[in-house]
Amino acid sequence: MTDFSHDGGVWSARVIGAVAGSAISLVYLLPKGRREAAVRFLTGVTCGMIFGGPAGLWIVRKLDVAAGLSPPEIMLAGATAASLSAWWGLGLLVRLFARYGQRPGG
Repeated sequence: MTDFSHDGGVWSARVIGAVAGSAISLVYLLPKGRREAAVRFLTGVTCGMIFGGPAGLWIVRKLDVAAGLSPPEIMLAGATAASLSAWWGLGLLVRLFARYGQRPGG
């Protein structure tokens, strides 16, 4: 079961990482308008909040740096990575479908 403890440092790191990843994704792949920017930002924050823990654990295990990082640092890295990659995947698909997803003859 998921641990919903009241550790403010980990939750703060999760929020900061999710917002930072969303902001970075907006800079790297500029939105076409305000609506797209808002959707991308909220998508990134949501994914960073949800998948920040598992992504952080996966990253530290792959890089073998778990011993040198504190739980808030692991959460910060995971939330940022999850948030950033969420829109890169979705944003790329949206752009590809917008460009090549036209129906033939339509």
